[in-house]
Amino acid sequence: MTSEPGSSFHGKRVLVTGGAGFVGGAVVRRLVREGARVVVLDDLFTGRAEILPPEVEFVRGSVTDADLVRALVADASIVFHMAARNIVASTKNPRDDFETNIGGTLNVLLAACDARPDRVVYTSSTSVYGNPRSIPINEEDGLVPLSPYAVSKLGGEHYCFAFYESYGLAVSAVRYSNVYGLGQRPDNPYCGVVSKFFASAAATGRVAIHGDGEQTRDFTYIDDAVDATLLAAIHPRAEGEVFNVGTGIETSINDLARMIGEALGREIAFEHIDRRDVDNIRRRVVNIEKIRRMLRWAPQVTLRDGLEQTARWLATPGPVEQIVPQPTSGPSG
Repeated sequence: MTSEPGSSFHGKRVLVTGGAGFVGGAVVRRLVREGARVVVLDDLFTGRAEILPPEVEFVRGSVTDADLVRALVADASIVFHMAARNIVASTKNPRDDFETNIGGTLNVLLAACDARPDRVVYTSSTSVYGNPRSIPINEEDGLVPLSPYAVSKLGGEHYCFAFYESYGLAVSAVRYSNVYGLGQRPDNPYCGVVSKFFASAAATGRVAIHGDGEQTRDFTYIDDAVDATLLAAIHPRAEGEVFNVGTGIETSINDLARMIGEALGREIAFEHIDRRDVDNIRRRVVNIEKIRRMLRWAPQVTLRDGLEQTARWLATPGPVEQIVPQPTSGPSG
């Protein structure tokens, strides 16, 4: 069973950088439901302020603004540092990637050294592993970043744990693996493969797959990712640690496309096209035993159930909160 954060955030002032994005917005909504007083810092490069609950204090700005970051961190009990340029934007503009993902992280950590919040949670990515030598991937396995994005996310991790060791800053980190689900809108040009496939399949009955489609990923439902992220902020054993957040189940892109067709109730035609520069990881599935053992977290939503819930949400006008999650068939990992 997954541990529940419960009322641990009630009444606490929480800063979420990148809180108007897909995963950040889901974290913010959960924090508001838990009774936290939430401040969101986001430059709206890909985020959308309208997804935020009215209770949230929204500040439009960038983590590259050191003075602004210092002022916001000073009042926070907990900081979720989720602001980042994603892999596509990072590959197009590595300098902006460096300034945001590494420079912005350094700004947050320097501010936290002065303010001393209870915990800083850094959201990283399983892209830091590159092409693994063995499957599933453990946290202590070799790190071979193959994109500017992976380099910068790993750089942010290294800064976090350097500050933990050098200055005693309370930090933890989670490495997300292909998060998808309610709130990931296909009209965002930087959205993930699940959302893109849903949009294309619903509109045309076809999906374009880069490469042969036999490349694999470990797809994580948004609610599971949020649970893990919140636990990393409050669990005593999370301090100074990094955790894989996935399912432990490997799925090919071809199989993903078939399952999306099933979720939509229609046959999907595949079109295989040239692979992209960012598609340089052949296989990815993570070992989640560490987070299961230390934080008592396990994924609760199977890929099939997550895709069905996502299909219902995409077919229903209105905000994420209007969709009531359906019962699942049990843990997926």
